[in-house]
Amino acid sequence: MAGVALQPSRARYFAYGAVSILLGLTQGLGFNLINNNLPWIQGSLGAYSNEAAWLATAYTATNATIALLAIKFRFQYGLRLFADIGLGLFIVVALAHLFTDDLRSAIAVRAAAGVAATALSTLALLYMINAVPEAKRPMGIALGVGWSQLAAPLSRLVSSDLLQIGQWHGLYLLEIGLSLLCLAAVNLMPLPPIPRVKMFQARDFLTFALFAPGVALLCAVLSQGRFVWWFNAPWLGWSLVAAIILLSASVLLELHREKPLLHVRWLTTSDMLRLAVIILLFRIVLSEQGVGALGFLQAMGVNNDQMRGLSWVMCWATLAGVIGVAVTINPARVSTPALIALLLIAAAAWSDSRLTSLTRPEQMYVSQGLIAFASALFLPAAMLAGFSRAMRQGQEFIVSFAVIFGAGQSLGALAGSAFLGTLLTIRQRAYTSQIVEHLTLADPQVVARLQQYAGVYAGTVSDAAIRQAEGVALLAQVVTREATALAYGDVFRVIAVLSLLVFFYLLAVRLREDARTRRANALIPAKAV
Repeated sequence: MAGVALQPSRARYFAYGAVSILLGLTQGLGFNLINNNLPWIQGSLGAYSNEAAWLATAYTATNATIALLAIKFRFQYGLRLFADIGLGLFIVVALAHLFTDDLRSAIAVRAAAGVAATALSTLALLYMINAVPEAKRPMGIALGVGWSQLAAPLSRLVSSDLLQIGQWHGLYLLEIGLSLLCLAAVNLMPLPPIPRVKMFQARDFLTFALFAPGVALLCAVLSQGRFVWWFNAPWLGWSLVAAIILLSASVLLELHREKPLLHVRWLTTSDMLRLAVIILLFRIVLSEQGVGALGFLQAMGVNNDQMRGLSWVMCWATLAGVIGVAVTINPARVSTPALIALLLIAAAAWSDSRLTSLTRPEQMYVSQGLIAFASALFLPAAMLAGFSRAMRQGQEFIVSFAVIFGAGQSLGALAGSAFLGTLLTIRQRAYTSQIVEHLTLADPQVVARLQQYAGVYAGTVSDAAIRQAEGVALLAQVVTREATALAYGDVFRVIAVLSLLVFFYLLAVRLREDARTRRANALIPAKAV
């Protein structure tokens, strides 16, 4: 009888776990399929690089802000209804976009996808928490937030086939199909009901009306700055000023509320500020993979098909990290995975700093495997650290933590791209100038190289002057390629140093907290006596 009674429980755990994986992968693929293929999508849309960047900006802006209302919506109306609304909105907008080919409709789809992703990531976490026994909730949290990280390498494995089948529409077709599966799964396997509590107040929407556009403007500044250049576009400065005003107004409004939507005083405590800073810095150093290594390979002319081996390495390393941190994570020592991750990132970035223009994916298997493993270690640890603090304060504080966690992740990723992209541009220009200074026609090697490049066109171009001009153009391409490789080396060295600085900062915080705990424990017997 006992064995018969256990079977439904195991089946339920397995079903919840399967739904969690589906939701997590859908959320991750929805973000990475588009971001990893922006060069191909912008060509199909006839857009420039800075215009295509608005696709990522729209997704990030809605994803970083909708959590402000999503958690309260879950407590008051149930998260499944929010998931139905979010997924339904995305499916309708994406289907409409399949019949259009303009950038504006694509941006609208990405904004809707950001709303749906908030529901998907929350549901993936809740389903995984319910897929494990109560005693293993930390494991459920680690796995719930980890599934979406597998989507980054998986998106590169499947995107080439999807682009061949339906060009950029193929990417949206996969997103729509997965969203339909998620919609069916959350309705066929609903989570256990929770008591519903009236959460919304009228002034919540005023806070959201100030907070959401403030974050959106900040996202726009971070994503567009390196494309239009920071000091050449006045609208960047005005947008930043407007963002500061809107966010400051939302903070002032919340400080004078009896039941605030954002618990600003709690968020500005030393513990929460440290957590926010660590999340932000971690997202910046984790840009080593997306902006750094993968960006370098694309700049060297390597496409997704040629990176399949690297993508598989990253996929298996991420899976190992997700499972490893889930099995070993200790709620009392959540900083340990983060410290290990920072050392791995520093070692991998320093290894990548020795790259050349001849470096190919095979030479980056070890370093990028370490980065993928490290990225899987950090996110569950940060989630568990903040979630436990919020639960100790009360369930209404979960909204505040969700906002700072989501905004920190999103803005950190954009800040990482902006910082590394700007550094790359500055160093690339400097190296180009240095190389060009040494290229003179008085140097026999330069003359010989120009003749060699011009000879490439000897069979097709009869005019000697045109052949010479083509040879100069080829030499300029080589200069740009070498300058780019040298600039990426500097970027990786900066990431390695920054990772070590964050490591020592986090280690100092850990040692100070341990010392405080030991002093507190030492005082307990004395007080008892």
